Amino acid sequence: MKDFNKSEELVSVIMPAYNCADFIGIALNSVINQTYKNWEVIAVDDSSTDCTGEVIQAYVKKDKRIKYHRLEKNSGAAIARNTGVELAVGKYLAFLDSDDVWFPEKLNKQISFMEGNNYLFTCTSYTKIDEEGNSLDRIIGVRKQSNYEDILKKNPGNSTVIYNAEEVGKVKIPNIRKRNDYVMWLSVVKKAGMLYGIEEPLASHRIREGSLSKKKVNLVGYHWKVYRDIENLSLLKSGYLIVYWIIVTVFKLR
Repeated sequence: MKDFNKSEELVSVIMPAYNCADFIGIALNSVINQTYKNWEVIAVDDSSTDCTGEVIQAYVKKDKRIKYHRLEKNSGAAIARNTGVELAVGKYLAFLDSDDVWFPEKLNKQISFMEGNNYLFTCTSYTKIDEEGNSLDRIIGVRKQSNYEDILKKNPGNSTVIYNAEEVGKVKIPNIRKRNDYVMWLSVVKKAGMLYGIEEPLASHRIREGSLSKKKVNLVGYHWKVYRDIENLSLLKSGYLIVYWIIVTVFKLR
């Protein structure tokens, strides 16, 4: 993979945040430590009740590439993510959850991958870590190519995705509390045509007690809403996808 000229294209990193004061500094440091330096972080504070805002603003004072925006009321991840997308000015939009971590070469390798192959929409493999940052010895792999039908079955890791906003456009998502990132990637792939994956793990997803992603059983209804109300899939196909998701989730087949 050839090295990309790091000074050419701006990457906007969208980071929604809510009550994550214990972790967001680690996430921000993982962006600051990137070997690719032409980036901005749009940190959108979803009206946190802890000191998340103060932590972010301390980073803003140290690095002008980090921007802070606070929502007037708690509105959920979809609105926070949409706000970040709206404020972003980069050619590329990248996404990093406030408790996840990027590896130092993540942006350099992924932007090189996109520029070298003229790809509009990409993701990478990633690892799982616990609340303290310890490895859970799990790697979530990716397909080299995924179309819309593939993404219906396997959502890319939210903190690994980058898309070319100049070509694809800025994609907004409906205001649903859970699985809103899933809806975004389904929307992007419709415009980009294909999602291309880097098989090397370049990020870590943190598993937190009480997090939305931890409570898998509560997501079934949201999956149904995505399939039927947003994607307008048939009853038969929606039912098949629900069963498929339950099986792979319960038996940890991915």
